[in-house]
Order: sequence, then structure tokens, then C-alpha cells
Amino acid sequence: MPETQYTLLAEPLWPLMNKFYRAHQSPMKAVREARLWVARREEIVGALCLRPVSGGHWLTGLFIDPACRGLGIAAALIGQAVANVEEPVWLFCHPDLRGFYERCGFSFDPPMPFAMVERLSRYTRSKPMIAMGLAARV
Repeated sequence: MPETQYTLLAEPLWPLMNKFYRAHQSPMKAVREARLWVARREEIVGALCLRPVSGGHWLTGLFIDPACRGLGIAAALIGQAVANVEEPVWLFCHPDLRGFYERCGFSFDPPMPFAMVERLSRYTRSKPMIAMGLAARV
């Protein structure tokens, strides 16, 4: 099996991320103002967006090709994406994913800026979601 490479996607290649999401019928989309990270094994097998928000970053759009799940790609991709981020990183996920994100270093119910609390409140109206956070690195 080819080695997995984790890289920040250069802006001219951003359409490849949406192509990856569409190929897997994922509703996720690349966010233009974010840092777009991908995992590659010849082709993209994983992606995430790290979007600047007030007081930190918001991790969204994490998706791994179903054929590559269970290989540690998601955790490694998150690790690479947040490695040099000094501000807090927040994400919203289904409660079933709490253990996975805790193993990646995130904690449940972190302190968040009001704008993120409002966003979570809107999301939880239509589906179960929890907030997870990675503390700022000093």
C-alpha cells in the first residue's frame, strides 16, 4: 500500500478537494478562507478545512475515503493540520465521535467565543452535535 502524504493544498488545486467530496457523495465543501489539508495516496484519500474564526480556528470538512478508514489517516491528518496552530481549535461532531477526537487531543465542551456557541446552537436544532476543542499552544 502506498505511503500517505499529508499536505496543505495549494490554492490552484482547491477544486480537487470538492471533487473528492463529490466523488464520495459527501455534502462537505472546501472553504475558501480556510487552510485546506489533504491526505494523499496517489490520489486524495482524506481532507479537512481549518478555518480562522474569532479567537482561533474551526476544523470542518473532515472526510476520509471509506476504503481507507481505520488506518489512522484521520488522526494523522488532524495532527498535521494543527501542528503549528498556536490558537485554540474547535470542531463540532456527532456525540459518537467524542472518543475519537479525545484520542486526537481534543476535549469535550471547551470554552468558545460567543460566535462559535451561537453556531453550535443553530446546528443542534437539526442534528445531535457536540463541541470539542484543542487548547491553544503556548
